[in-house]
Amino acid sequence: MKTPATAQNGMNDTGSTTEEALLWHEDDLPFSTRFGDYYYSRHDGRRECAHVFLGGNDLPQRWLEQENFTIGELGFGTGLNFLETWANWQQTRTKRQMLDYISIEAFPIEASEAERALSGWEDLAPLTRILLENWERLGNETVLLDAQTTLQVIAKPADQALHDFKKPADAWFLDGFSPAKNPEMWSGELMQAVADKTKIRGTCASYTAAGWVRRNLESAGFVMKKLPGFGTKREMIAGIKQ
Repeated sequence: MKTPATAQNGMNDTGSTTEEALLWHEDDLPFSTRFGDYYYSRHDGRRECAHVFLGGNDLPQRWLEQENFTIGELGFGTGLNFLETWANWQQTRTKRQMLDYISIEAFPIEASEAERALSGWEDLAPLTRILLENWERLGNETVLLDAQTTLQVIAKPADQALHDFKKPADAWFLDGFSPAKNPEMWSGELMQAVADKTKIRGTCASYTAAGWVRRNLESAGFVMKKLPGFGTKREMIAGIKQ
């Protein structure tokens, strides 16, 4: 998976990440030097995904109600959110259902980096292997990972990538780096673009409870609420498009 970003954005001329873009902290926890933030919760990134993104969007209950379900995501990162979603999807889907997962990632990491970051979850290993085998294809095409699951990663800045978002989402995982460190990812303009690519009664969820992010989503057309957060975070937000 490659990005069109240039070396001035922390990428070399082949599109791969520079050594300085990613550091490893305790327990092989990936840390972005570009944004000064971790890729997922230091308490347990997988449990964070289940609590914030699946729980905040009322999944898997909602996807049982329709044959085709589309999830949009801001920030693919290591792919952990996708893997946790895929694992739950495989356990609950019926034979006629289809999941399309479309993620936006301006700064893709290398497959070897994703492999290291995901190595701690042994029960996800079969799905992780399939994901890594297709890693280089993800930025260029929609990949059929199993008969009922597709994955597309749009390797562009979020404002550009949302123009390429072909179908409205039923649910959004808003998982950019911290709003304090990456405010462009949470701007009013970008949240409006997300809302424009959301079905009526579609939902969104995020680990952040920053007031200005919540207000941006409300201005874009979501009815927002605060929920108990994960780990040390007291609150998170979730919403529905009216």
